[in-house]
Amino acid sequence: MMLMLVLSAFPADKEVAAHKKKKDNKVTPGVEVLLDDQKELLKGKKVGLITNPTGIDSKMNSIVDLLHDDSDIELTALFGPEHGVRGDAQAGEYVESYIDEKTGLPVYSLYGQTRKPTPEMLKNVEVLVFDIQDVGTRYYTYIYTMAYAMEAAKENNIPIVVLDRPNPQGGLTVDGPVLEPEFSSFIGMYPIPTKHGMTVGELASFFNEEFNIGADLRVVKMKGWRRSMDFDDTGLPFVLPSPNMPTVSTTFVYPATGLIEGTNLSEGRGTTKPFELIGAPFINSTNLAAELNSLSLSGVKFRAASFTPTSSKHAGKLSHGVEIYVTDRADFDAVTTGLYIIKTIHDMYPDDFEFLSNNFFDKLIGNDRVRTMILEGASVEEIMKGHQKELHEFKKVRKEYLIYK
Repeated sequence: MMLMLVLSAFPADKEVAAHKKKKDNKVTPGVEVLLDDQKELLKGKKVGLITNPTGIDSKMNSIVDLLHDDSDIELTALFGPEHGVRGDAQAGEYVESYIDEKTGLPVYSLYGQTRKPTPEMLKNVEVLVFDIQDVGTRYYTYIYTMAYAMEAAKENNIPIVVLDRPNPQGGLTVDGPVLEPEFSSFIGMYPIPTKHGMTVGELASFFNEEFNIGADLRVVKMKGWRRSMDFDDTGLPFVLPSPNMPTVSTTFVYPATGLIEGTNLSEGRGTTKPFELIGAPFINSTNLAAELNSLSLSGVKFRAASFTPTSSKHAGKLSHGVEIYVTDRADFDAVTTGLYIIKTIHDMYPDDFEFLSNNFFDKLIGNDRVRTMILEGASVEEIMKGHQKELHEFKKVRKEYLIYK
């Protein structure tokens, strides 16, 4: 009886209620809205589909199967971004065109040698559909695959339909330097900040109008999504968008530790915690964790950690650094945290730390000013002040393209 009384004292009913409330926040993704309410966009047309494993409905059915098995829709071609339609290619790995075993449809690569669908690829396509989960950070490449597809649609006089999905980090926070045009690349084509706070559908309209693509664009909105929602609030299943983006938590640290890719530090590729583990053989993990925790950065803690990457930088070498724990997603300032990490390691290990010689860091951060200021000993506060004017201007323009108010 005593055990039963003790157990009943725990607030299990409150935990169940909170879990139920989160499940009740059901978001209907664009693919379901399309098939339920807007199928006329595809009826009577040969459909080309740009997708990957994240293109699923709320019951985890693949959009490839949904369109291929729908008697009202004629799916004629598949297009795969970086990591491929099935998501089985590593970052930067070229995926050749091939025949999809399950559907027998041609699959064309939109990564590597050809990033924009060619007229030859589109010869049997009358409408393009884009359905891929983004992660909300400028240097993630899928949004530029979308932009190139919009250009190809315009050039070949075919409409393009973008099926909207949530920004996993939510739609409120906009932060980081706005990319300067001379640093444009496939990890940042347009002058947008590190964290843009927009969905792929909103970005599609933004790109189409602000950068004069002029495609015949239709965005299929989600139902039930609010800007305050992060992905865990949506009730949708999370499918890793790429091999090194395994969890929702990864998407939150990515605007911070994705910058590590432009240095000689490991960003955790080749571990079970990519972008949450960072380090190098020359670091003392205890000292680094203590130094970073002493900064009292909001919404984040650092644990001393050692790891041996199985691939990428420092593969097979014992590396030391920190694991990043986001303790409060709403208060976590990812871009500032990333700059503090890099500046702290630079200052602690000036003879060992390096920015990569290919200017990759500049392409990630969107300018060469930040790297120069770190090398010259500027504070993070001074660095962050340097892009506030451009960020303010972006926010004003961004408001015009927000679908979800």
